[in-house]
Amino acid sequence: MGAELKSRSHWDLHDSLEELSELAVTAGGDVVGVATQKIEKPTAATYIGPGKAEELARRCKEELVDTVIFDDDLSAAQGRNLERIFECKILDRTQLILDIFAQRARTREGRLQVELAQLEHLLPRLTRYWTHLSRQKGGIGMRGGEGETQLEADRRKVQERIDRLRTELEIVRKQRSTQRAGRQRNQWPMASIVGYTNAGKSTLLNTLTGATVLAEDKLFATLDPTTRRLRLPTNQNVLLSDTVGFIRKLPHGLVEAFKATLEEVIQADILVHVVDVSHPHADEQIQAVNAVLQELGAATKPTLMVFNKVDKFNQESLVTRFLEQYPQGVPVSAKTGEGLPTLMGELGIALRPVREFLDLEIPHEAGHVMARLHSIAQVVEKDFKGQRARFKARIPPYLHAEFEPYIVGDAQT
Repeated sequence: MGAELKSRSHWDLHDSLEELSELAVTAGGDVVGVATQKIEKPTAATYIGPGKAEELARRCKEELVDTVIFDDDLSAAQGRNLERIFECKILDRTQLILDIFAQRARTREGRLQVELAQLEHLLPRLTRYWTHLSRQKGGIGMRGGEGETQLEADRRKVQERIDRLRTELEIVRKQRSTQRAGRQRNQWPMASIVGYTNAGKSTLLNTLTGATVLAEDKLFATLDPTTRRLRLPTNQNVLLSDTVGFIRKLPHGLVEAFKATLEEVIQADILVHVVDVSHPHADEQIQAVNAVLQELGAATKPTLMVFNKVDKFNQESLVTRFLEQYPQGVPVSAKTGEGLPTLMGELGIALRPVREFLDLEIPHEAGHVMARLHSIAQVVEKDFKGQRARFKARIPPYLHAEFEPYIVGDAQT
């Protein structure tokens, strides 16, 4: 159910409701119909007009509908009033997304983050579940004290649980920071894959690194981050992380709750922004992702645009339009592997500044040193004439000391 407000165009509403239907299917529901209403502003009591609410309630009873989902957030009073009119379960967009997240979270960290977001969304809406104000018994040893209502006690318990979850998530953040520091001891750069949900991020990670992350044609197929090592054609290692998908109107509480996961984005040296170029609203999806990155404070990070799913359609002009807008972008198909060598090459170029470009002279008898050089460096030139073999190579700074005896100066490009 969506409201076409004065500030909202018909097409914007249509696209949002289409996405809401996809979310409902992802949550395990069957969509039997979509309804809209033109209104100046939301009605305080029922969001949509009371007459429209009664009309839709009759339709829902006839079609045996057990859940009605609204495309915008509802207040506690609106939800309570609508449930009374419809006599069935009423959800808003945030509750639906939270339900999907609860289904998809696999790790302890993911479950903690989802529960925190659910409780923070529930806290101001607890009046929906308590229609009475029965008082607890007062006296010594009673935590609520004289006159505490059931509603107040329930709010207190929820707030206490929220505080505990925040403490546990702070421990998770510290553990993740320790893990990240361990990985960075190798001085490998970090790249985070970001993008709209269902853009193909997990498929790209799987294809590039041989990982086995769940990849389905559904929204929010994966929530928990996965980090894998990727070896580039330049002989450079990069840590590649998959992250939770973004979406339009992503609840702020979810962004806050998933900060522990999204720190992979904040800490990355480069972002790989995957776009489903076959989607009719790819431009809007790019804007939605950029808005979340802005909220995370990661909007200014170096970003490589990856236009995925070029195998699904034959519109070269559309891809060309995106490449004109983002000249460094790379068209790929994570499913078929088309364009991935180019993508890895562009990643190598983007990360090149973290390497030193050096001239080296290595004695011919030091074959193990030459083998080591070829295994960790990008060897640009080599010459085996003369008493020593000469190399021009790009070397990670942390290995400078290892090759110090053979370095004769900085190489010229």
